Amino acid sequence: MLARIYQPAPFVDRLPADQIEPWYSRYRLQMMLSVFFGYAGFYLVRSNFSIAKPSLINEMHMSKGDVGTIAAAMTIAYGLSKFVMGNVSDRSNPRTFMATGLILSGVINLFFGFLPSVGAMTVFWFANGWVQGMGWAPCARVLTHWFSDRERGTKFAIWNTAHNVGGGLVGPLATLGMFMFMDWRSVFYLPGIIAIAGGIGLLIFLRDTPQSVGLPSIEEYKNDYPDTGVADRERELSAKEILTQFVLNNRALWILALANVAVYVVRYGVVNWAPTFLNEVKHYDPAQSRWQFFLFEYAGIPGMLLSGWISDRYFKGRRAPISVIFMGIVVAAVLMYWQNPPGNIAVDSIALILIGFAIYGPVMLIGIAAVDLVPKKAAGTAAGFTGLFGYLGATLAEVGIGKIVDRHGWDAGFLFILGNCVVATVLLATLWNVHNRATPHAAPAREEGAA
Repeated sequence: MLARIYQPAPFVDRLPADQIEPWYSRYRLQMMLSVFFGYAGFYLVRSNFSIAKPSLINEMHMSKGDVGTIAAAMTIAYGLSKFVMGNVSDRSNPRTFMATGLILSGVINLFFGFLPSVGAMTVFWFANGWVQGMGWAPCARVLTHWFSDRERGTKFAIWNTAHNVGGGLVGPLATLGMFMFMDWRSVFYLPGIIAIAGGIGLLIFLRDTPQSVGLPSIEEYKNDYPDTGVADRERELSAKEILTQFVLNNRALWILALANVAVYVVRYGVVNWAPTFLNEVKHYDPAQSRWQFFLFEYAGIPGMLLSGWISDRYFKGRRAPISVIFMGIVVAAVLMYWQNPPGNIAVDSIALILIGFAIYGPVMLIGIAAVDLVPKKAAGTAAGFTGLFGYLGATLAEVGIGKIVDRHGWDAGFLFILGNCVVATVLLATLWNVHNRATPHAAPAREEGAA
């Protein structure tokens, strides 16, 4: 039964030639909007935990180590699931696969705020992390099937701003929930309701491949045939083929994965501890810290759009150069955020805006670079592989920074973040000239009747 629900959609007869262009344009917009708002929904029911940390500490009397442990359960589960479910998603229909994950995450959030103990919350947040792993990979499958290699940096950048739309809306939704219900738990159950509605929307609007709706492949439509190591681009690959031929033996993919550990330490070290750091050290009230969280997330939108466009336009699809440049901006901004004395709210805001602007470029480009290195039928696994390592970094940020700050103070926590900035920059610099798996060859002749 499940195999039938999740198996890739079959190809159907091609539409008449005069209908290809209008339907392709319509479906490309529909697919982008579907994965954009669907993935933003996943962030509503993931990033909300960061907003809840001060309440868990003050209302539930938890330590920073306790809330770090709960958050780490999510990141461990999400990292593992992103890889495992990424491989499953490469052989699944994203329409049902992604919708299932978003609906289940919403249901978990509805119950989470009422759990009585650290142990129960840890178990539930682990489960949430696992179903969250059903989000990124189906998006990668959709985007690589509907958008070509030459436009991938820009299109992935547009989609990737869903991180920031979803993550940034958590703060205002928390304020709205508090106004409506006068209960800090609304940070979980209000986003949960929205996520369930979003999952239903995916079932209505999302589709699998162009061929499943009577359209030609994206390579044929855009006359863009990058060399990714396979003769038949449309053959569904087995799990073993994907892992042994295209992922685990790929040196550049391993370097990207290791760099992702350090990048995620920086990303989550700043964003997940921002409300707590601002409350404790900068003496912000909870409402002020929530709006700073909002600034961080939304500053990533122009950063991602710019980095994706530059990597396509000026670096011919190479993602490492702009990642290295953006990491340099991150280092300067983290130093500003850390060293700025309490009371200078404008400086804190500028620093968080700069960090958000710059860090989401490498976060996104590592995922795109991973997809560039493999056939499109292995995109979910490649993205999941680098994502697994990324969430090892997120776990280090949650547990490591929580315990470092408990024992040695915030200065030690920021030194840990800056050290990871350096590691990420060095590793990404080694991939300066890397793009596809092999040098692109001449495109094959287009099929008769192609649009």
